[in-house]
Amino acid sequence: MAIQAAVFTELAKHGYGRLSIEAVARRAGVGKTAIYRRWSSKLQMVVEVVSAAAVKVMPVPDTGTLSGDIRELLDAGAQAMRHPLASQIVPDLLAEAARNPDIAETLENALRETQQGLSAVMVKNAVERGDLPADTDAELAFDMVFGPLYWRVAVTRRPASDDYLDSLAEGATAALIAAHGPAAPPGGQEAAG
Repeated sequence: MAIQAAVFTELAKHGYGRLSIEAVARRAGVGKTAIYRRWSSKLQMVVEVVSAAAVKVMPVPDTGTLSGDIRELLDAGAQAMRHPLASQIVPDLLAEAARNPDIAETLENALRETQQGLSAVMVKNAVERGDLPADTDAELAFDMVFGPLYWRVAVTRRPASDDYLDSLAEGATAALIAAHGPAAPPGGQEAAG
């Protein structure tokens, strides 16, 4: 735990470019070898620590409704993005990714794994409840839910009030249903209309 906390503190204080394994080790009260036994590089250490933290703060909701699941995910996402360390670390890592193809690829792969896991379960639950059809694109669903939230909180740095999150959840739910059509009725028959 001390190493993970040290990584976050050093990232927030100095950014990825100036982060060093030596500084992380010093702050965590461990030797450099303790870190190198676990991670072979600064990039691997940062991506693994940040990814693990993202998974912890983004639980997969199962409220019983698609809109409820989306609202819960938005709330967790907004809280995570408003965290003082995250609000410093995420933009810095994205800026580094724009300059360094290795960072970009590693960060993209880590984010994609986390994103696909969350969205796949959310969509699977919605399909099983009959909220969405089986061919719903889980990646598009995630983008439709989190794109506007990320833009508001991380890019424009505007607050995401409960009213805003409620409206965004309603809009994302309606957009997903509109983009993918209604779920087939039980028994596989086409709905009359």
